[in-house]
Amino acid sequence: MMRADVAIDASLVRALLQEQHADLLHRALVDAGEGWDNRLFRLGDDLAVRLPRRAASAALITHEQRWLPLLAPRLPLPIPVPLRIGQPGCGFPWSWSVVPWFSGQSATVEPPQDPDTTAILLGQFLRALHQPAPQGAPHNPWRGVPLAARDKTMREHVQRFDGAGERRKVLALWERVLSTPPWSGSPVWIHGDLHPRNLLISGGRLSAVIDFGDLTAGDPATDLAVAWMLLPPSARSLFLTSARGHFNEPNDDMWMRARGWALALGVAFSVNVADDGPMTALGRATIDAALNDL
Repeated sequence: MMRADVAIDASLVRALLQEQHADLLHRALVDAGEGWDNRLFRLGDDLAVRLPRRAASAALITHEQRWLPLLAPRLPLPIPVPLRIGQPGCGFPWSWSVVPWFSGQSATVEPPQDPDTTAILLGQFLRALHQPAPQGAPHNPWRGVPLAARDKTMREHVQRFDGAGERRKVLALWERVLSTPPWSGSPVWIHGDLHPRNLLISGGRLSAVIDFGDLTAGDPATDLAVAWMLLPPSARSLFLTSARGHFNEPNDDMWMRARGWALALGVAFSVNVADDGPMTALGRATIDAALNDL
């Protein structure tokens, strides 16, 4: 976990609410934990307060505030559209948001019960999201880019693996991935950080997609990598068919780049989040799934 740049507790959140959204102050406030970028507090039964905990993540909140209200109406699953926007205040230096609270568990805790139904629904979500992005869309130097741009980092990560045999297997697949033609279409909207922890499951079904801080424009194959993180092999073709949409590109090229993204992200998860057991396990499982996909 990256060290927070500011201390955020319930008393600060209450002070911000009293200063800027006093009509919400009567609601119960419960600390719901933190990730690398944000801290979350549940506010009553149906709202949450989301605050950046690092300077590097402050811009991610503003991306969500600007773009999610425009994207949400066309998406078939709920997303955390900011309902209120908070300004710097009470010693807190950045914008923050009041968003809907969605019930359910992340897919890392509660996998979906029906992989085929999940594959189709998640594919439909991405098909609706992956539309041409405007020129002013956020830029992310790590997501949506040609995989060759991740080559140096990928090789550095792989060198941290213990086993020489696994290093050879990963790099052999990586070389195949790099030989695949890059995305040649116009940049499209992508979630940018689509993994099981950012998918909510309620009643056994996919119920919401959260955490759009890495929202950007680029290669849609980035998001398709979730197939190796969430779905068994039997459901992946359903997912691709459901997600493909209007793209005029051979399936094999899109699928190979997506598999490369799964490999790269699995490697990154496995070496960069050693203090996060579930994410490390997800990284290892994703590497195995990408290596063994036929």
